[in-house]
Order: sequence, then C-alpha cells, then structure tokens
Amino acid sequence: MKNSSLKEAAILLGRQAKAASRKLAPIDSAEKNRALRLMADRLEARSEFILAENKKDLDAATKAGLSSALLDRVALDPGRVRGMAKGLRDVAALPDPVREITKMWRRPNGLQVGRMRIPLGVIGMIYEARPNVTSDAAALCLKSGNAVILRGGSEAHQSNQAIAAVLREACVETRIPVDAVQIVGSKERALVNELLQLEEFIDLIIPRGGEDLIRAVVTNSKVPVIKHYKGVCHVYVDAEVSLDMAERIAMNAKVQRPSVCNAMETLLVHEAIASKFLPSVIANLRGAGVEIRGCEKTCALVPGIKRATEEDWRTEYLDLILSVRVVRDIDEAIDHIERYGSEHTESIVTTNYHRSREFIDRVNSSAVMVNASTRFNDGGELGLGAEIGISTSKIHAFGPMGLEELTTTKFVVFGDGQIRE
Repeated sequence: MKNSSLKEAAILLGRQAKAASRKLAPIDSAEKNRALRLMADRLEARSEFILAENKKDLDAATKAGLSSALLDRVALDPGRVRGMAKGLRDVAALPDPVREITKMWRRPNGLQVGRMRIPLGVIGMIYEARPNVTSDAAALCLKSGNAVILRGGSEAHQSNQAIAAVLREACVETRIPVDAVQIVGSKERALVNELLQLEEFIDLIIPRGGEDLIRAVVTNSKVPVIKHYKGVCHVYVDAEVSLDMAERIAMNAKVQRPSVCNAMETLLVHEAIASKFLPSVIANLRGAGVEIRGCEKTCALVPGIKRATEEDWRTEYLDLILSVRVVRDIDEAIDHIERYGSEHTESIVTTNYHRSREFIDRVNSSAVMVNASTRFNDGGELGLGAEIGISTSKIHAFGPMGLEELTTTKFVVFGDGQIRE
C-alpha cells in the first residue's frame, strides 16, 4: 500500500473513531453494560471460531521459530476465551466513572465549582502478542465512554481480527456505535506511524509489548503516550520471615506465568537467611525448569549456578530465567531496586511490620507488595475488572489502568447570576 493510501486509511479510522466517541459519550451505563454482557456471550458462543483463527497464528508463529514465551502469549484455549468473557462481565459490573462528580466546593461569591469525570475521547491501542488485550481494551474503553482503535501484532493477527469482529457484531444489537471498536486490518507497520500522527482524532496512545515497540511509539508519536518500557520486578526476602511463605511467593512470582511483565526477574535475599533459604528454593525453581543466574555469594551457597552479569540485573527475561542476589540488608535491597528496577512491581516478604512499612515508603514503583506475589499487579486481580495496560509514566496514570484512568475531569460551575468584577 502506498504512503498516501496508508495515510488515508489512518485518517478514516481516526475520523470514524472520533465520530463514534461523540455518540458513545452520552450513552447511559445500563446500555453500555448490556453491550458488554452481550459481547461476553458472543465470545463464548463463537469460541470454536476464535480458537480456529488462533491456531492459524500459532502454526505460523511456530513455523517462524518464535520463542516459547511468545507462543504462550499468543496462545488461546477454551479457558482463556472464557477468561476474556469473564473480563467483559467484570467490567460491566463495575461502577461507571463517567459523569461522576469527584469534588464540589462553594466560592465566597456563591459559585458552586465541581469536577466531573468525562471520557478521554479516542484511545489508540498498539500491542503485541496477547489477543486477550483486544477484548480487555475494548471493554474498558467502551465502559469509560471512549472509542478505541486496536492495532495488534502480526503474530496474533488472525486471533485479533476474529475477536474484534465478534465484539463489533454484538454492538450492532445495541445503541453502541459499531465504530467505537475498530481494529486495523493491515499488517503494514507504516500504518502505525500514520496513526501516531493523528493528534486531531486520537487523544491517547497506549502501547503494550516489548521495549523496542514502546520506544518506537514514543519516538514517533505526536499523540500523548502512556507506557511502561519493561517489567524488571523484584522479590526481597527479609531476615525476619516465614521461609515457607517466602518460597511459595518466589515460586509463584517466577513460575506461574514467566512470560508476563509482572513476573519476578530478580530474587533478593537477606544474607542472614540465605544459607537456609536458597538451597531449597533454588532446587524447587530448577525443578520447575528455571535457569538460575546468581551473585558470587549465591554461587558459593548452591553449586552449579551460572554467574550473573551486570546485564542480568537489568534484564526482563520473560522466560524461565531468574537472577538471584544475596544482600546485606533492606538498604542494599532497595539500592539494587533503584539502580536496576523499572518502577513496575516489587515485593517484600517479611514478618517485621516496621520493615514492611519502610519498604512501602521507600520503593517508588507502580505497585509495592507485602507478603504477596508480584503477579498480583494486574487490573483484574486488583479489582479494576481488567486493565488496558500498566503505566510507569506517572502522568497521568501510575500502575494498572482501569476505568478511572481512561477518564479525565472537567470543571462544572453553577451560579445564580454572578459576574466577575
């Protein structure tokens, strides 16, 4: 497709989305919720179709030699389709933030001033691999009154097209404008760059995927971008701790789903309990297929471990690989997190209340856990219903982005004839 044609295609998507967003914004919660529940029903009813399209993606990805971690991200099964449907129903059950008055105050001249939540407008989602993002993003955008333009990765192209088609079919049976959910049909990367120029139509870009993708979006976009570059997540096991609890958390944080951004990449262990804790947890991690890369002290405690390099400490593996470091105390653990972390998710495992509070106060990440797996930094797990992404930008959102993070506020002012002197 020629550059002029790509530009025209992008403008058409943007124009349709902007028009749809204006029609969607005033639609009441009951109708939005009805549409979301209908979408969920349709996903389950069309599960065989979606899985057949997903198989095409998996076959092509396997033939292309994609990694096991990426194949896991692309793969759907009946359970994951049901999970997408559940996400839609969970979002339908959440309070609608649109038109909520968040604050109201009276001025000395009698004016009543308030702030009311409103949709952002049009969201551009650019993402890789996981096709469940298609339904999650559509659900959150629709409930918060935003139109969305979806551009999934080529490795899950057939799956994304199928899911979006089912969602759009459900819109036809409601008052939701069909173009409130649009998906880019072209695999051409140049079209993405054209979308990134549409500041008159698109209000926010949210990229989800590898660091290279996100940095490319940030570099080329004229539209504001909310993002996180990577998730180098840490679990720190303190000196005062239940070793059994620490081992359960470490195993879950690394092994339960290693290919996602909230999986643990580095385990930090206080030197006072390292000799008791590390041999057991490393044996179990290895039994689960995890490759261990350790500091000098770790290698001395457990034989046969590959020595960690400086690069390992800052690497997001997204695979069954784990860096392990023995630290002197909580100060050294926090120093390590500040130096190598990505402000995504950190966890402390401790029975010392004051140390847990210190960790919360000093660690500046989007989610800080106490005695819990890093895997809980997820919109669904934290009660948001689903998430459209996890932001480490701080402006205008920090952490998992749910419904409220897809709104802004405008001032509303009530008077009875006041004029400014």
